[in-house]
Amino acid sequence: MAETIHHIKTLRQRDLVLFTVSAILLLDTLTAAASVGAPSVFWWIFLGIIFFVPFALICAEMGCAYPEQGGIYAWIRDAFGGRWASRATWCYWVNTAVWIPAIFILFAGVFKQMFYPELSLAGQIAIGIVLTWLAVVVNVVTLDVGKWIPNLGAIFKVLIFLAIIVGAFVHINHHGMANPLTLETLKPDWGNSLQYIPAIIYGMLGFELVSAGSQEMKNPARDVPRAILISGVIILVLYLLGTIAVLAAIPAGDINLVEGLIDTLYLFFGGSPAGNLLVVALGVGALYTFFSNGVTWALGCNRAAAEAAMEGELPRIFARESKQLGTPIGAAVLMGIVSTVLLILYGLMAGTNEDLFWSLFAFSAVIFLLPYQGMLLAFVKMRLIDPDHPRPYRVPGGLGAARTIAWTCFAVLALSLVLFMYTPGEGMQWPVLAGVVVTLTIGEIVIRFSENHRKR
Repeated sequence: MAETIHHIKTLRQRDLVLFTVSAILLLDTLTAAASVGAPSVFWWIFLGIIFFVPFALICAEMGCAYPEQGGIYAWIRDAFGGRWASRATWCYWVNTAVWIPAIFILFAGVFKQMFYPELSLAGQIAIGIVLTWLAVVVNVVTLDVGKWIPNLGAIFKVLIFLAIIVGAFVHINHHGMANPLTLETLKPDWGNSLQYIPAIIYGMLGFELVSAGSQEMKNPARDVPRAILISGVIILVLYLLGTIAVLAAIPAGDINLVEGLIDTLYLFFGGSPAGNLLVVALGVGALYTFFSNGVTWALGCNRAAAEAAMEGELPRIFARESKQLGTPIGAAVLMGIVSTVLLILYGLMAGTNEDLFWSLFAFSAVIFLLPYQGMLLAFVKMRLIDPDHPRPYRVPGGLGAARTIAWTCFAVLALSLVLFMYTPGEGMQWPVLAGVVVTLTIGEIVIRFSENHRKR
């Protein structure tokens, strides 16, 4: 029998808003979206209407109706049983273990651009490894301390986005738009821009993450829906205006997925000692947000994995938690080990930081999207089998509307999954597909081992 863990209730509505902003509002998504060109503005608006808002509403209902530790794991378990929940949680956890190296390589690339142009790829990987283990340390302290990493990260992100937006207006007045925004240019090019659409969808996910720590919230029934509403408005507005700002500065074809942010800041503010100093300050803030991104997702995913392991659905080592602090020591350390190994392996395979970033990003993204399919199905099923359960917030429109928006989100995610593995004009991305198959196979072995161990 698992030991009872005491969870310290420390998360208030303010913390939930900042945590969610930190999880979803990503500077790397901004440059990836802007790479699409002017049609990216159309995609933010279109996908915001058909996916971002409906997905937020679903997470708001599930988060306040079923405020269980583990979040997405608990929701899928209640709907479909432990095995499917553990499969989803495995993907959720592995994605973060793979994505953290990607975001820390982004950190190293920007650090190189700003302070040390001669930094080798090996040096960048070393920085990624150090950041990985700093993130592990943050994961094993209580959330009343650890929450300030994502909280400050969210504040810095908002400030950087606002700086980019203000800088864009000044730049346009003096130089005009690098990418003209007209009705003609805003029309989506279904051939060329489709490959970037998954990156935009990727940047819209994460409303459910904070619910992984439901037992550490003061009042989840009241605070989760409010926090999702507030953070959702902030995120979508800043993504849209921030994308337009990057497009104002740099021709879409010249945007570097790793270094495009600093290029934009130098165009807007560089050229004078004061302006260069501002760019450095904003750049340092951006570096901090890359670190806080990794910490934020690790905080949520490790809690989901620990909850699955305590119920015997993942190996017992994932369930190792501090009796005094209630923090997921086992899952956090394992994530650090996996991330370190992947940083070294991918570093040997990639030629540049952008190659390394995109390889890690595409592979982890496919794994990342799979649990959300399970979450959407769980939402529909719980509406059917548990219709009288108290729901402090309920998706408006009745069962028909709830099912419609859930299946719409499901279809959009399915398309994104395909496009991460198949690039129009290039064909199947076999390394990405192979990595996904291997990861799912390992997960199945791990889950069956856990089940057999539990039976014994």
